[in-house]
Amino acid sequence: MNQPLFRMDPDTLLVEVEEARALGKTLSEEYQSKQPFPYGCYDNFLPSSILEDVIQDLSTLPAPEAVFDRSQERYKASYAPERLPVHTRRLLYALNSRPVITFLEALTGIKGLIPDPYFLGGGIHVTSTGGHLDIHADFNHHVLMNLERRINVLIYLNKDWKADYGGSFEIWNDDMSQCVESFEPIFNRMCCFNTGSRSWHGNPKPVNHPNGVPRKSIALYYYTATWSDAKKAHTTHFQPRPNTIDKVDRTTERKEFIKDILPPALYRRIASKLNRIGL
Repeated sequence: MNQPLFRMDPDTLLVEVEEARALGKTLSEEYQSKQPFPYGCYDNFLPSSILEDVIQDLSTLPAPEAVFDRSQERYKASYAPERLPVHTRRLLYALNSRPVITFLEALTGIKGLIPDPYFLGGGIHVTSTGGHLDIHADFNHHVLMNLERRINVLIYLNKDWKADYGGSFEIWNDDMSQCVESFEPIFNRMCCFNTGSRSWHGNPKPVNHPNGVPRKSIALYYYTATWSDAKKAHTTHFQPRPNTIDKVDRTTERKEFIKDILPPALYRRIASKLNRIGL
């Protein structure tokens, strides 16, 4: 059997820090040179037995932390670590540890990365049949910790997955004229990329497994203490692909326009009313 790329001990979930740093440095030149923004895709990332345990854990799921069902983000549920069985919970916490941070810093060249103990938007993602996530740039500000979002890590859990089953992770160029690269969400594949206000990505093709199997993944986000009042915070920005049925996110556009033109106190009052009526 091939050795995993990131040699996490299956029993302790520990990794040698210097080994993690060396691996990141080995991969860094290719990662940082990618366009339109730095990204990488790495197969056979973890020891497979670790993810086998996660798959077994996820055979029965609790109530989700959040459910998304609108034009831009359909039939997707997310689960925080504390709601999940022991193997998955331990792995999610281990992926926020120093060796993983050391690897990511060496890979990306971004120093001072901070994991998210709240797992806001992260954890386990499950997308059911017909579900998709349109092309978008992620929210950029962690309000609770006042941090700037810098890196996403996605680890896929889907065995024997084919391109025809949908759900492939896509990277798009800045003017949305081309899908630069597409990755099927196959078992033990890790995709990592730098996030920014124009880091366009998503999985816009609906999940369509012939046996109704949902698409499952681990999602983790990392930050730096580089936020300042000079930067403009934004929520997730969706960008329709040309010549598709993708919908413009009018709700977010409306709220951000109102926020830009109104005093903060007045905006909060109006936003509260819009939320109550679903606009």
